[in-house]
Amino acid sequence: MKASKDKFSAQSGTYKKFRPTYPAELYDVILSTVKSRNECWDCGTGNGQVAAELAKHFNKVYATDLSQNQIDNAEKRENIVYAVGTAEKTDFEDNKFDLVTVAQAVHWFNMEAFNTEMRRVCKNGGIVCVWGYGLLRINDPVNKLIDKFYNDIVGPYWDPERRHIENEYSALNFDFNELESPKDLFIKTRWTLPEFEGYLNSWSSVQNYKELKKENPVTWMMENLKHLWGENTQKDVRFPIFMKMGVVHK
Repeated sequence: MKASKDKFSAQSGTYKKFRPTYPAELYDVILSTVKSRNECWDCGTGNGQVAAELAKHFNKVYATDLSQNQIDNAEKRENIVYAVGTAEKTDFEDNKFDLVTVAQAVHWFNMEAFNTEMRRVCKNGGIVCVWGYGLLRINDPVNKLIDKFYNDIVGPYWDPERRHIENEYSALNFDFNELESPKDLFIKTRWTLPEFEGYLNSWSSVQNYKELKKENPVTWMMENLKHLWGENTQKDVRFPIFMKMGVVHK
């Protein structure tokens, strides 16, 4: 059986500081599908941003991740229970959750085992919602450089699972009765050049590159980008969001 991968322990602090946050509209869509708001599980919680938002709406949130470093850096709330654990096999009791969320992580999972575990731990009529975001867009000149960095510089160092992000989860084995998902959701933010650099350093492909070549490819990107960006300048940044939502029927 394929094992889940921990690709973010080494840069957990960078991940928390520089990863973009999801818009309120995303949570509105998810919450509109949920019948009850007693307990939910944020699986692959990473920096805990989703768990912290869900904690405003559910009595109790369970949040798990493979990485102890990620858990240590996660957002803390009184009604969030954090633990290190896998997505595919847990100690949760049967028929426990009204909602399970997975943000930018399900492509790392063993999907057959994940689907089986979801059917066990979710209530009848519970919702499983997984989503991710594609390559950021800024403006045409910067986008061309981003594309070169993504495809040519670190392209060979992406793990095979990255194809699911590029395909917007279209080939993902998501074995639930799917609900219609919106197609026009975006993460929108404004970044300085150092913030953009921090985000690039959180990429798993950058970590793979550094491990194999003993140098940081982001240095190349910054040298080529600084004249396009400018000092002390913020730029509008957009990430397209894609998602799958499904109902668990028993």
